[in-house]
Amino acid sequence: MKLVHEVLELLHKQQTKQEKVDVLKSNETWALKDILRGSIDSTVEWAVPAGPPPYVANRPESTPSNLLKQNVKFKYFVKGGQYENMKQVKREKLFIEVLESIHPKDAALVVNMVSKPEAKGGWYDLGSCKITRPMINEAFPDLLQDNNKE
Repeated sequence: MKLVHEVLELLHKQQTKQEKVDVLKSNETWALKDILRGSIDSTVEWAVPAGPPPYVANRPESTPSNLLKQNVKFKYFVKGGQYENMKQVKREKLFIEVLESIHPKDAALVVNMVSKPEAKGGWYDLGSCKITRPMINEAFPDLLQDNNKE
């Protein structure tokens, strides 16, 4: 199973919309869908500050975990969830721990995600690739919950 950044790097190499959609579909994981929705869907609001926190990126060859396992902790970082009352210091410490435990390219995706990249010409820049709402909607119908369709 590919890490999220590997899927997005593969997606970047594709030429057509259909090829990109096929890459998304054939590499479907909750971690990938969480990154896509968390980056683009306006109904997802983050309870951690935008921008990179003070963390030490792991070496790619020695990550103790991966985003495919750590994405379940995103629930601690979302506004309005069951962890709304968590102390902010604890939330941010946990966020940094997640970033430090995963591949540095996936950590960069998570930092980018909470910063909510804006669309430019209909394209969202996720670091390793650019993607559009129609691609996501075709690959994963009903993933994006906001009505801000392009």
